[in-house]
Amino acid sequence: MENPDSELLPPPPPEIPPDVIPEQVEPEMKPDLSNNSSKPKRVLMRRPGTGSRGRKTTFITNHFKVGFGNTSGFFYHYCISLFYEDDRPVEGKGIGRKVLDKVYETYESELGGRDFAYDGEKSLFTVGALPRNNMEFTVVLDAVVSKRTVENGGSGSPNGGDTKRMRRSSQSKTMKVNISFAAKIPVQAIGNALRGQDTENSQEALRVLDIILRQIAAKQGCLLVRQSFFHDSPKNFTDLGGGVLGCRGFHSSFRATQGGLSLNMDGSTTTIVQPGPLVDFIIANQNCRDPFQVDWAKAKRTIKNLRIKITTTNQEFKITGLSDSKCRDQMFSMRSRSSKDENGEAENIELSVYDYFVNTQGRKLQYSADLPCINVGKPKRPTYFPIEFCTLVSLQRYTKALTVIQRSSLVEKSRQKPQEKINILTDTMKSNNYAADPMLRSCGVTIQSQFTKIDGRILVAPKLKAGGNDELFTRNGRWNFNNKKYAEPAKIGLWAVVNFSARCDVRNLCQDLARIGETKGISFSPPKGVFEELAQFRRAPPPIRVDKMFDQLMSEFPKEPPRFILCLLPDRKNCDLYGPWKKKNLSEFGIFNQCMCPMRVNDQYLNNLLLKINAKLGGLNSLLAGEVARNIPVVSSKPTMIFGMDVSHGSPGHADVPSIAAVVSSRHWPLISRYRASVRSQSPKVEMIDGLFKPGSDNNDSGIVRELLLDFYTSSGKQKPSQIIIFRDGVSESQFNQVLNKELDQIIEACKFLDENWSPHFTLIVAQKNHHTKFFLDGSQDNVPPGTVIDTQVCHPSNNDFYMCAHAGMIGTTRPTHYHVLFDEVGFSADDLQELVHSLSYVYQRSNNAISIVAPVRYAHLAASQVSLFMKFDDMSETSSSHGGVTGVGPPPVPELPKLHKNVCCSMFFC
Repeated sequence: MENPDSELLPPPPPEIPPDVIPEQVEPEMKPDLSNNSSKPKRVLMRRPGTGSRGRKTTFITNHFKVGFGNTSGFFYHYCISLFYEDDRPVEGKGIGRKVLDKVYETYESELGGRDFAYDGEKSLFTVGALPRNNMEFTVVLDAVVSKRTVENGGSGSPNGGDTKRMRRSSQSKTMKVNISFAAKIPVQAIGNALRGQDTENSQEALRVLDIILRQIAAKQGCLLVRQSFFHDSPKNFTDLGGGVLGCRGFHSSFRATQGGLSLNMDGSTTTIVQPGPLVDFIIANQNCRDPFQVDWAKAKRTIKNLRIKITTTNQEFKITGLSDSKCRDQMFSMRSRSSKDENGEAENIELSVYDYFVNTQGRKLQYSADLPCINVGKPKRPTYFPIEFCTLVSLQRYTKALTVIQRSSLVEKSRQKPQEKINILTDTMKSNNYAADPMLRSCGVTIQSQFTKIDGRILVAPKLKAGGNDELFTRNGRWNFNNKKYAEPAKIGLWAVVNFSARCDVRNLCQDLARIGETKGISFSPPKGVFEELAQFRRAPPPIRVDKMFDQLMSEFPKEPPRFILCLLPDRKNCDLYGPWKKKNLSEFGIFNQCMCPMRVNDQYLNNLLLKINAKLGGLNSLLAGEVARNIPVVSSKPTMIFGMDVSHGSPGHADVPSIAAVVSSRHWPLISRYRASVRSQSPKVEMIDGLFKPGSDNNDSGIVRELLLDFYTSSGKQKPSQIIIFRDGVSESQFNQVLNKELDQIIEACKFLDENWSPHFTLIVAQKNHHTKFFLDGSQDNVPPGTVIDTQVCHPSNNDFYMCAHAGMIGTTRPTHYHVLFDEVGFSADDLQELVHSLSYVYQRSNNAISIVAPVRYAHLAASQVSLFMKFDDMSETSSSHGGVTGVGPPPVPELPKLHKNVCCSMFFC
């Protein structure tokens, strides 16, 4: 069950996620009358109207109304450049705010007494102009800790060189600050944004207000992660294991809405490294008993770029690496005042880091002698410290991938019930005291402290059908199959069971599965065999274990492989066998399969398992009554195809792993409950799907869309879709134009490539879960009911968007899905489109409850995630093929995914 409260810092619009490489949008092309090939750029559609169906209800939301008094002035944008006194640019991050604070403290009168908002890097904003367009100031900072401080260490010196160099590094720093005028932004642009005029000025004006919020948090000592802020308070920390802490904070940003300007505030969570002794973090991260069991090559990758404080000098540095030798053996050269050459100059002597600290500095080392030293210098000019003198600074983000257990713990510990979240956000609003900030006051900004009341509606759940045309009764977004059969049950003839060392009674498990399956209409033959993993292979690498199991399995199936395999795995989560097993079955042999971990197996567990098995084997568990009766508005009247599109990226710390693009499409129209998937690899961290249309030199299209269009045609009685509805997941508002003008263009071109006279109508909808808007029932402890839809007040001033909570939030606070209708040639009314979206949340075959997002999007995510595991243990250079594997971003070429076997490629293998 998903947790709606696990805010893992989604990028707030309009910023682009930091680890995603956006493709550049081509400049807008004006139609050229002399060249018919030129075409105008599509723009986001306006809202044609609002919905009216459903029971009207009042909600409250975590948007706080903002008053704006100063609408006639201007924001002045200035560029900031920082230099040392020798004119070298300042490269260290985090120093800018200290320097600018010193500038204001020293030169307030020269700045005309203007308050400013500084983004911490190169931009500064004021309300009203500074006295001059170009100004330069000199300031002196005491004991600045920056990259340059680290670079002052001598060659091989364990603590920044000899005593003279050490004294110099802790002295005051003189810096020059250049402030130069860049642009003037009318404050009135915010009013334009509220009228739906989305211009560059309006986006920049709202950005200025968000920068003010960041500056307020920075002055409070917060960790800043875009518009999410985290205080250094142990009460906000929760231990996730492995030296990683979950850190609770809050998100705060200004939004232009139909109801006016609002401040959107929400809880947020990030992960940080455990502050304290560095060695304790390393031991916890590797789950060791003591530092002498640590894998130091792995530790080096983990701790690189973390900030430490040296306990003996209170200096702060960034870790650049480890010494090659142990502390007692790591040598360096230093000048000795007691030893002079023939010219009377101090001679260089060689000594170990251990000797330097113990004998020269008189420090005691308890355990560092036989451990590597921490290097905070450059590769050619290292600066070493014994590890026991190093303490991790607090509030440093942990950016590596979390383990399954850590992520589960973070989700569980981040949950907040609706009333708890309301109370926390109310307290946060009071403690932030935005009314006292001089920049907000100079802007004329006032923020109400109460949650905003809004109007919404609760849609009636769609009717569902089981087998024999029996009606399934939904209650609170859930239903069950008690005394009912599946709508289209599958037949399981030739099948087998494989057991990778899981402890269970396999015979009873098969009998129970068949017994419950029979009650749902699934006919099970007895399994052809049960194959236990041979003991000698249990410690082999996962791909080898899978190969050996298949050797054993196929010896019993010499003529044809089984149609279905039930696979018993020893680990419930994060089992390394899963990826190689799926690849072997789906790519090489075309065998349907279901993995399970036989722990705490009961009838409910087996019922849930059968939902997946039936869908994979071509059955359907339930159908919308409207599909059966062919009376779904718009969709049932004309051949309609539905796409779900998503891109899965590599986990943090794996920037070179190819991204996986998946598109699922409906088939067997007039059904909208059955789907298939097409999956491709593409360049790492690229969000735009580039494999939708791939014309080749042989005049063939090897793209995703052609494959899906042909499948729809053959599965739907040789009918081409006259309407195509596209649901796109995973893009921010700054990428809407790329989806609208690049991805949609590829889909249209793929259609034209099949038949240039064929022009289906398109509707393009983006589904977003990564946002910070929440809804609550006023005066109730419960979550909003399933079917809640909001399309006024907190929505965009003019664009066509709405929020929907189709599911019942059983834990935490329900997170709605934000749907943005970018383009609509089909011509949906607001009510018909919202009803369709609501219905598509009820066709998810893996469960017997409505889900939080339309099923095609969830299926695309599942398909991308599952197929991405195919390459987990592969040598990437050996997996590439000529089938559309190279994207246009440049070298190195992207390895192509193994193709799905023809027996399973049209199935719902991802269920």
